Amino acid sequence: MNMKEKLCREIETALHKKIQTPKDFKFLRERIFARQHILISTTTLKRVWGYLDDGVQPRTSTLDILAQFLGYADWDSFSHGGEASELPPSNPVMGRRLSVTESLDRGDHLRLTWQPARTCEVEYLGDLTFRVVASENTRLLEGDTFRCSLIIEGEPLYLDDLRQGNNPPIAYVCGKRTGVMYEYI
Repeated sequence: MNMKEKLCREIETALHKKIQTPKDFKFLRERIFARQHILISTTTLKRVWGYLDDGVQPRTSTLDILAQFLGYADWDSFSHGGEASELPPSNPVMGRRLSVTESLDRGDHLRLTWQPARTCEVEYLGDLTFRVVASENTRLLEGDTFRCSLIIEGEPLYLDDLRQGNNPPIAYVCGKRTGVMYEYI
């Protein structure tokens, strides 16, 4: 395995996710931006991972950014077996940001969890609207709908226009104390 492949595998390990589909490359791009405030195009990431094979080699500056994502000073430090910085990098999985309009397609399902032991499965209906498919230990009920544009892991989830039966729509907060986690299902 060459060093570029090793870099890709280590990033996947840090994210606990294989990067292999267009949606995965968008996810990685968002993680890099959330952590380093640097934008890398998904096309560039696809080239690094070998998803696109157009003969274009990644620039050293791109490899520097990816190595820094793992906590190394730069590509040279990573490729020569250097140590990651003494300050451990923040966990790239924590604080994941999901922009509903950019990341979800109509029909996608998410599992939302928060403490204590609350779980809610939702379906994205489009136009920032979700429908509750199933829930446990939460005030959200199957069939409820709400609007939401952004989900940030570890932060409270703010629901707008929550509609429950014939009751007037309300705003609602999930995970007010410990934040919400999400996963695609």
